[in-house]
Amino acid sequence: MKRETCKVLVIGAGPGGYVCAIRAGQLGLDTIVIEEGRPGGTCLNVGCIPSKALIHAAEEFHVATGLSGENPFGITTSAPQIDLARTVAWKDGIVARLTGGVAGLMKKAKVRHLAGRARVVDGKTVDVDTPEGPVRVSAESIVIATGSRPTEVPALPFGGDILSSTDALDLTSVPERLAVVGGGYIGLEIGTAMAKLGARVTVVEAAGRILPQYDAELTRPVSKRLESLGVTVLTGTRAEKFADGGLHVTTGEGAEIVPADKVLVAVGRAPVTAGFDLEELGLTMTGPFLAVDAQCRTSMRGVFAIGDVTGDPMLAHRAMAQGAMVAEILAGTDLSWDKRAIPAVCFTDPEIVTVGKLPSEAEGCEVALFPFAGNGRALTLGRDDGFVRVVHDRETGLVQGIQAVGPGCSEMAGEFALALEMAATLTDIADTIHAHPTLGETVQEVAMKGLGRALHI
Repeated sequence: MKRETCKVLVIGAGPGGYVCAIRAGQLGLDTIVIEEGRPGGTCLNVGCIPSKALIHAAEEFHVATGLSGENPFGITTSAPQIDLARTVAWKDGIVARLTGGVAGLMKKAKVRHLAGRARVVDGKTVDVDTPEGPVRVSAESIVIATGSRPTEVPALPFGGDILSSTDALDLTSVPERLAVVGGGYIGLEIGTAMAKLGARVTVVEAAGRILPQYDAELTRPVSKRLESLGVTVLTGTRAEKFADGGLHVTTGEGAEIVPADKVLVAVGRAPVTAGFDLEELGLTMTGPFLAVDAQCRTSMRGVFAIGDVTGDPMLAHRAMAQGAMVAEILAGTDLSWDKRAIPAVCFTDPEIVTVGKLPSEAEGCEVALFPFAGNGRALTLGRDDGFVRVVHDRETGLVQGIQAVGPGCSEMAGEFALALEMAATLTDIADTIHAHPTLGETVQEVAMKGLGRALHI
């Protein structure tokens, strides 16, 4: 067996793993990263990036379709068509470009990449099954960054016409009828895209409403938009099986069949902690996740964990921040996790952004809301649905949370997070000049409203 040694061994080259490896390499640490697939992990290969490419293509097609009929812009076009296979090829080209970029960045940082499946031997040793044969790697420190995978429903196993989110992003034709099991962000993002491409979509959600992690005020514009797109939403409904040309479900009124050619199962994601002998280390767990402290250390000395395997929020940018922090710690810097704000974005139509506390979570706070209908830029874009909302301390004006729902509001997530990290008050935001005309003006406007001096509402 071939043998390798290193200072830092990272298992998994997803957003957390590759960032950790690159930063460790930049800091002069001898680093090896193990990845069975292409660099970038779920997010880059079969998640965040390809799904946003599909969402963009679907929106372009939907807009073109709208312009083929009567429209307020005075534009006349013929009825558009889509070759989804070409769309998927375009999406795959973006992914290939980015994965190649990640590989290049790791090489630039002098990170060694072992392509293969890892198997943990002990807290300092990992065996790797590579195409060239087995390799044993001995490391001073190990970083577990194995990510997560789609959760499977026992009654609806993936395969054939039952799709995971990964499968749905590789469809080369638009299904005539699509049932989506799960009204969370993954199901709604893909389901909305398919509806815009012409599929008849039905969303089946067990909870009382879609996107149950958000409050009803935030999700109401999304529900309204789904209705306008012809998407049927069944809440309080459980999927039982797929047979006889449809999805069998149980509602409060009994059993029925949802006609469907394909079923997308999107009920969440589960951490990847099995399949590579990690249990040999006997690490402390918190439910299905690896327990870590404020420095991402596990219960075993010299073993760290970052990203989705460490629990919620299971977000790529959280994993990246953890990975960069761990690399600094391994290089000797005394750091610990002290983030006040981690933005979460739901790329539905309209988009949802949340940072910090929701109104229901903040005691002694007040809430101010400014609608996009009062923003000139939103009107020129032809979409004024949604709003920006700020949760602030009643006495000091300290911003505790900012949320928004509206087209394009994901691009404001950085400003929202910065406001919380910098401990901004309403006055700080209200007295900061925002460019006109932009959607970002709504952030200044909502702060002004919270101070009782709104101008445009």
